[in-house]
Amino acid sequence: MTRRRSHNCAKTEPSELRRLPAWDIGPCPSRGGWLLCVLAISLLLLEPVPSALAQTRETLIWLKRDLPPLTIFDGPKKGQGVIDQLLPLLIASMPQYQHSVMRVNRARGLQMLHEPSLVCDAALNWSKEREQWIAFSIPVFRAMSNGLAVRRVDQKALAPFIKDGEVDLAALLASGSEKLGIIAERNYGEYLDALLKQAPADALTAHYGNDALGSLLQMQRLGRLRLLLGYRPEIRYQASLQGIAEDELQFYPIRGAGKYLSGYIGCTDTPKGRQAIVEINQVLRALPRERLDEAYAAWLDPESRNDYLKDTKAFFDDLASP
Repeated sequence: MTRRRSHNCAKTEPSELRRLPAWDIGPCPSRGGWLLCVLAISLLLLEPVPSALAQTRETLIWLKRDLPPLTIFDGPKKGQGVIDQLLPLLIASMPQYQHSVMRVNRARGLQMLHEPSLVCDAALNWSKEREQWIAFSIPVFRAMSNGLAVRRVDQKALAPFIKDGEVDLAALLASGSEKLGIIAERNYGEYLDALLKQAPADALTAHYGNDALGSLLQMQRLGRLRLLLGYRPEIRYQASLQGIAEDELQFYPIRGAGKYLSGYIGCTDTPKGRQAIVEINQVLRALPRERLDEAYAAWLDPESRNDYLKDTKAFFDDLASP
């Protein structure tokens, strides 16, 4: 009698396949079993792998700079800045991208926005100069404009330049009587940037470095510098980290600068960067504004908070109206 050969896959399939449990499809049928085994294995090999699919998504790099109250790297309010709260919402709303968050300083961030990679920064001021090489979103948030900070013991130095509670910065710089501390290469808004470009070189003390504002505050504390230009919430926060009491400083708005500045998201000005901006704008229009506005208002002094919320709501309502 002729013995019938068994068609058990466990005995007939190659040893390489037996070592891969994911391919273990059990015993084959008694007839045509080997052919079915090969067909099943081929289908498994054609099945897409999730990680491979994820790798096909475009990588979008989000730049984060230490810029309280927008982004905060260290200290008691680490990760509680306005953009710190916005960025996870943007990332969750854009699953078509593989997102990566990178911490950079100011100089490195600007350099990367010149490069061809898909890079975005969620805390930028708009300017005509920047628009030549950065693709900008619609306004994301409103910020109180930059002002002058002076120690209360030195505020008499500003008296000749104060009109209706505001500092005439153009006259102050032209007088040459005081040096103004600024952060090197920072964009302060078009109006102030124009004034700073026209100022005599010896009227400005520019500080570089990752902790430029902290260094300027220490110079001011030591009497080596009396006037400092910056955002009031940022100065208040940095001063508190350095043990400078809030009542030691007096803040003045700058005449002609306007009360608020808009903050924008900027991406590399490439086809991919411009497409990302289109998609970012769609997300921004759908996000509820109240959470973002209140996140910034929480950093303001009590007397400014209510006006800020009212003015910001009116600004974005006008922006949204057809």
